[in-house]
Amino acid sequence: MSLSAATAAQLWAETRGKDPLFAPIDGANCPNQPQGQYSSHSLLIEHGLFRIARPWPPLAADGTRVEPEFSLEVMRDPTGCNLDARYGLYSAEPTVSVYRRPRPAANLKYVTGIGFSFDPKNGLPLALDRETGQPVSGNVLSDARVPTLRAQAIDALYSHAELHGAVDPAKLDAIIAFETQLYTAQSSDERAGDLTSGGAQGGPDALAQAKAAQLQSSTANPIWGEFAAWAQASGQSANSDTQAEFRASVARGAKLFASRQFLVSDSTGINDTGFGNPVRNSCAFCHNMLHIGLDVAPGQVDLGTTNLPHANAQPDLPLFRLVCKPDAPAHPYLGRVVYTHDPGYALTTGKCLDIGKITAQPMRGLAGRAPYFANGSAATLAEVVDFYDQRYEMELTDQEKLDLQHLLEVL
Repeated sequence: MSLSAATAAQLWAETRGKDPLFAPIDGANCPNQPQGQYSSHSLLIEHGLFRIARPWPPLAADGTRVEPEFSLEVMRDPTGCNLDARYGLYSAEPTVSVYRRPRPAANLKYVTGIGFSFDPKNGLPLALDRETGQPVSGNVLSDARVPTLRAQAIDALYSHAELHGAVDPAKLDAIIAFETQLYTAQSSDERAGDLTSGGAQGGPDALAQAKAAQLQSSTANPIWGEFAAWAQASGQSANSDTQAEFRASVARGAKLFASRQFLVSDSTGINDTGFGNPVRNSCAFCHNMLHIGLDVAPGQVDLGTTNLPHANAQPDLPLFRLVCKPDAPAHPYLGRVVYTHDPGYALTTGKCLDIGKITAQPMRGLAGRAPYFANGSAATLAEVVDFYDQRYEMELTDQEKLDLQHLLEVL
């Protein structure tokens, strides 16, 4: 229940661009471009990216304007949308166009699951849904612009499906009932075989039966413990074609993910929330929700996937220059001037602190939905591992990189 760039390319070839996936409003680089041309949909076909149009200045949950702490300037506009007279930043309805991967429409009890009664990153109460008054997880969308599945469905109906008129409550209930019963995970692998055999507990059935929002423990209940039994497989080299040795590599990758420590530095949503800068921990420090790899603690994080200097060049994407205003606090690690491909959560809050923050993606089914990160900046799972290794100077060996990659391939 997600989308790979390869699937988008196949649909384009089979339908000659007539599939609803390529609707101008979000399936094109910009609605102003000729809709029958491949080049008008290149970001979706080649990178699996949809156009997300955000109002500028941002809108609060009650519909009022948010006074942003920074100015926003378009430095590069390869799609032409951010400077377009109708759809751009200086149009009658100012809009910022960013380009993001779709989030999986499955395993949603984990996405909406809440593991704390407060936000442990800042000690404050959890955000509440304005309609129900109930606490929310903050994991539904990349920029947390809506808090619940119901709000997400309404947002999608008006923005992506271009609905006119009122939303039918019965149909809305049916959408939510349908999507909340969906579970997706890798069930088999050509090298590992059945991912529920040999003591492993992979596959979607295990997800459907497990409890959501459980926090990993480094000893009793580590994340990706589903594959711990494979550690007993013979062999030490993951380059071998044998099933036992591949399974042993997956188990080593799971152990690395849960326990290999390194220094996490200059990442808002982590280092500025009381943990210190840097803080020594493992991948499971943030990807700590059992069975899914989300963060049990609410809130968005900047890992550097969209903000320079850590982000990839990505010449096909816009580049924005954000300048924090004199009366606002500067970004704690990037200063008053930030260059970014996607301001992320800051397009919701208007805060300098939130520039580039993105909600973590669920980690199940990764092998079937390349490319990776919210902006598709990693084409392969090997590139995902390389990004973290370079960003946080993990100093992984080639074998350790391969073990982590093999783990990601069977989730």
